[in-house]
Amino acid sequence: MAAELTPLAISVLALLKEEPMHAYEMYQLLVKRHTHWLVKVRPGSLYHTVERLARQNYVRATGTEREGNRPERTTYELTPEGDVALTRRVETGIEEYVHEYPLFPVVLSEAHNLDADDAVLRFRSRIVDLERWVTEIDEALAGARARQVPEVYWMGGDYLRTQLTAERDWLVTTIERIESKDLEWQPRNTQ
Repeated sequence: MAAELTPLAISVLALLKEEPMHAYEMYQLLVKRHTHWLVKVRPGSLYHTVERLARQNYVRATGTEREGNRPERTTYELTPEGDVALTRRVETGIEEYVHEYPLFPVVLSEAHNLDADDAVLRFRSRIVDLERWVTEIDEALAGARARQVPEVYWMGGDYLRTQLTAERDWLVTTIERIESKDLEWQPRNTQ
C-alpha cells in the first residue's frame, strides 16, 4: 500500500509526523519550507490528499476549530499505520529507481522540428529561467544554513539545484555545439 503514496501524500504524512495540524497550516508550511519546488502543492489537491489519507487510515481527525468568520478547520494527526506507510515509501523511493516521464526530454527530442536559430534562442531562454531557479534555491539554502537547519532537512533542495545546474550546463554545451556546427542541425521538413 505504501507505493501508492503520491509525493504530496508523503509530504503531508511527514508534516503530521512532526505534529498535528490542519490542512491550511500544512499548505502554508510546505510553501514556507519551499517544498512546493519539489512537490506540486495546491490547496485543493492538498485537501483531497488529506481526505484520501484519512480514508486509508493513515491520518485521523483530532478536532475541529473555528476562528471568527473563518471556515472550520479540522486538525489531523498521523496514525501508526500512516507512520509505517511513510517509512516504507521513503525506503522504497530511495532504493528503487522509477522512470518518470517529464516533458522536457520529449520536447527536446522533437527540437529538430525548429530551425537551429530558433532552437538556440529557446535554449537560451530556458537557461535564463534555470539560472533564476538556481538563484532562488541558493538563497533558500543559504537561509537554511544561516538558521542552522541541519543539512539532512534540505538535501532535496540541494539535489534539485544539482539537477538544474546540470541541465543548464548541458544546454550551454549544446548551444556551443550547434553554433560551431559540431552538432549538425537538420533543417525541419517543410512539406
